[in-house]
Amino acid sequence: MNRILSGIQPTHKMHLGNYLGAVRNWVALQDSFQTLYCVVDLHALTQPQEPEALRAQTRELAAVLLASGIDPARSIVFVQSQVTAHSELAWLFACMTPLGWLNRMTQFKDKAGKNRDKAGLGLYAYPVLMAADILIYRATHVPVGEDQKQHLELTREIAGSFNHRYGVEFFPLPEPQIMGTATRVMSLRDGTSKMSKSDSSDYSRINMTDDADAIALKFRKARTDPEPLPTETAGLAERPEANNLVNIYAALTHKTPQDVLGEFGGTPFSTFKGALTDVAVATLAPIAGEMNRLLGDPGYVDGVLRDGGEKARALAAETLAGVQDIVGLLKP
Repeated sequence: MNRILSGIQPTHKMHLGNYLGAVRNWVALQDSFQTLYCVVDLHALTQPQEPEALRAQTRELAAVLLASGIDPARSIVFVQSQVTAHSELAWLFACMTPLGWLNRMTQFKDKAGKNRDKAGLGLYAYPVLMAADILIYRATHVPVGEDQKQHLELTREIAGSFNHRYGVEFFPLPEPQIMGTATRVMSLRDGTSKMSKSDSSDYSRINMTDDADAIALKFRKARTDPEPLPTETAGLAERPEANNLVNIYAALTHKTPQDVLGEFGGTPFSTFKGALTDVAVATLAPIAGEMNRLLGDPGYVDGVLRDGGEKARALAAETLAGVQDIVGLLKP
């Protein structure tokens, strides 16, 4: 069976964009792939983190995944730092990845900005560790958003380079798995910016832990324009905030944007926002309830991560041993 690997950083709180753009799709992938889902805490360290907050957010993120429908009986759920083979393979890959490849990575340029000389090596080498995350399990497919497609292409280049250098067909060239409506959910305050955990305004996002009142308030305050909803999707082209809300509703109800406009076209935003709140609460309230239950039993969550780590380490050890033989490392 084909194998999926995907990860998410335990930074800040999970929001609706993470759920619709990634986690909900991960749940569906369990039916057709061998799935490994990773809390990538080492990647989080590319930016300063408070140790206690990082530990708490790692456990909270695991609880969100489980509450959303990731089944530890069908998927391997684990923490990146608990499988040291990720870092070992990343070093081996770092020794064969040309700087020119890394210099093409736009995400480093975006995050480092004008302070590039002060940025840490980890932020620069982030894509190499991501390649190791994927290839240590010889994953055949990776769910990616638009902002990660460049990193996956680098992973394919690294895998191909390794195979060519050593005359082997050891690593697969993983394919992108892009799926689902509203894979790019935008800010509720600015329809041209992606919904983000790091946005300073909590009103820009729907957190997975928000209660019904908070969800209603945030949608009520969401930026719109004075015109009613159009009846055709072409009418959303120059209206990013309206387009975002329609796409969110479509994703939550498994409808197309045109279906949504067929139902709400011509109505004021006040009416549409009320309906949007209802479907968001209906979707998120059960998840939030289960998440709170799981966080009340941290021993269970830690047990799932411990079991997942054991399974992941077994798979990773097999790959790492193969790599060590291929490159000529002397084993004890």
